[in-house]
Amino acid sequence: MNWQQIKEIEKENFAFIGNHSHSHEYLLEFEFDKFKKDILKSIEIFKNNLGYNPIYFSYPFGEFSLEHTSFIKKHFKYGFGQHSGVIDVNKNPYELPRFPINEKYGDLERFTFNIDLLPLEYKNIIPEDKYITNNNPPNLEIEFFDNQKNLKNINCFSDEGVGWKKTNIKFNKNKLLVNFSDKFNFRRGRINCSLNDTDGWRWFGLQFSIKQN
Repeated sequence: MNWQQIKEIEKENFAFIGNHSHSHEYLLEFEFDKFKKDILKSIEIFKNNLGYNPIYFSYPFGEFSLEHTSFIKKHFKYGFGQHSGVIDVNKNPYELPRFPINEKYGDLERFTFNIDLLPLEYKNIIPEDKYITNNNPPNLEIEFFDNQKNLKNINCFSDEGVGWKKTNIKFNKNKLLVNFSDKFNFRRGRINCSLNDTDGWRWFGLQFSIKQN
């Protein structure tokens, strides 16, 4: 797609242009100064061709560190990962979820399922940094709001070890404590949680990036 085609798309009121870095490399392997230069270069290109830098940023491969999000905040209003979920007012605007609608996840049945999902809201997540450099697997704690209902009906699945499995979870009042059974072997680790609520299915996803030796 060339810049003229991008400008044509930009004219439509249902389309929004976003920034996806300059190199589209695995930015977590970059030294931080190189990461910054890559993002600033992309901003320069957008300004030269469109006259502005988009307010949306999508992390390459959906992966980021706390250091990355702190820098993205200075230049964008929203940042998207690659973890699944429904956006609500309590989500971190620089760690927003999105569902893939492509290849095996792009059929009409899957699309219909996704648009009917409700957010599974939460108050806070520990650890704050989703880039795991040690303590693999991480100790995950999800704090929910006091007035949320049916939380004990949550089921979670995660892909630590050799593949997807039901996650070991327990509640301490309004906090969901996750006990992963094994290390995450790939550079990405995922957990998806769902709740069959009175209003429909609620969904929450989280992706960790795992530092490789």
